[in-house]
Amino acid sequence: MLALIPFVWLILAMLNIYILNFSFRKGFIGLSFVLLFIFLCILIMRYFGLIYFSYLNYTFHASDPHKENKEFPLVSILLPAYNEGKNIEESIKSLLSLDYPKKEIIVVNDGSLDDTMEKAKKYEGLYPNSRVKVIFQENQGKAKALNNGLKNSTGEFILCIDGDSIVEKNAINKAITHFREEKVGAVAGNVKIININNTLTRLQSLEYIEGLNMVKQSQGFFKVVNIVPGPFGLFRRTAMESVGGYDNDTFAEDCDITIKLLDADWKIVYEPEAISWTEAPENMRNLFVQRYRWGRGILQVLKKHKRSFLGIKRRGSRLNVATIWYMFFEAIIWPIMNVFAQVFFLYVALTSGMLSSLLFWWIQLTLLDMTAALHCVLIEKERLSYVLYSIPYRLYFILTIDVVKLLATLEEVLGAKMAWGRVERKGRLTKT
Repeated sequence: MLALIPFVWLILAMLNIYILNFSFRKGFIGLSFVLLFIFLCILIMRYFGLIYFSYLNYTFHASDPHKENKEFPLVSILLPAYNEGKNIEESIKSLLSLDYPKKEIIVVNDGSLDDTMEKAKKYEGLYPNSRVKVIFQENQGKAKALNNGLKNSTGEFILCIDGDSIVEKNAINKAITHFREEKVGAVAGNVKIININNTLTRLQSLEYIEGLNMVKQSQGFFKVVNIVPGPFGLFRRTAMESVGGYDNDTFAEDCDITIKLLDADWKIVYEPEAISWTEAPENMRNLFVQRYRWGRGILQVLKKHKRSFLGIKRRGSRLNVATIWYMFFEAIIWPIMNVFAQVFFLYVALTSGMLSSLLFWWIQLTLLDMTAALHCVLIEKERLSYVLYSIPYRLYFILTIDVVKLLATLEEVLGAKMAWGRVERKGRLTKT
């Protein structure tokens, strides 16, 4: 019941602000106040729902008597790489150090122009309980590299990771247990930032913990995770083959194959102890490049599967459709409303002297973020300082990301051409 107090207070406080500004409820301003109030209520329900269901999934996972793995089917690990010379050796070494006894590692060099191939070749060969194979292909993109790896693999289960990621030793053991349920087609891992060395990467780390992993944790309770992340995705081979593997017609191949699996009525779960560490952008330029590609990619996936998420061609459950609608909310509705709210309240503050409206909007969202951050920090045993980072997180970081999402949406609607957008790597895949 104590957890309800901040949410009840926020509803009453916003209602009070709304009543106090009764005189402004005319025309555009009045309609905007009503719209933003409704949106706030949706946000409060969203935060509370995510916290509640992620906690249920966490407690269920912690008490699961079958979570220890006792079976070891062959797992094929696919590592696509394009110009990953700075990170490829650390990635391969982390895979060789996995404590899973039956694995094969297939590195697919996607036409790299640097020394990725030479560095990867050094590790090719047989090892205790594993072997490494390196394949070269002309540059065709990540999706085709993964399909090429899948074609050359023999495992019953397929682990796909990114070339800028390293995996915890027990990750496969923790994830493989979920496949005891025959309808589970994929397991999404817990992605964390490894290069926490400045304010920007700390804010991204908070975003991964709160904005991404909390969502996956709550979706995992219903087994409808809507994105199996690139840094760690463990798939059932028959599930991947049933949907035709990866497609290369979007810039979000990991999201696309997840939606295809959900549409085919496969269950997708989240494993918080299957941890993969990834290198985050360390400057705003690289962050913009990454998030622009993510934004365009998700929009392309939504457009591609519009018949499914509108229920016109629904083979999966209503929960599967609901989780795709949630993706639509996160990708389009929330960025539009957040940017609109900032501009609207700033306009009201400047023209009507109502600075309190702008401050209140920011404060109430910050309190929601702090509540969610505290919940996630306690569940994932992270540093408490992340709760304080909720202030700059809400003040400018999320607003900046939402502006990038809006630009991506606009250019996707206009059909602007785009390239993959290469993020510069620093070679930070060493845990300290």
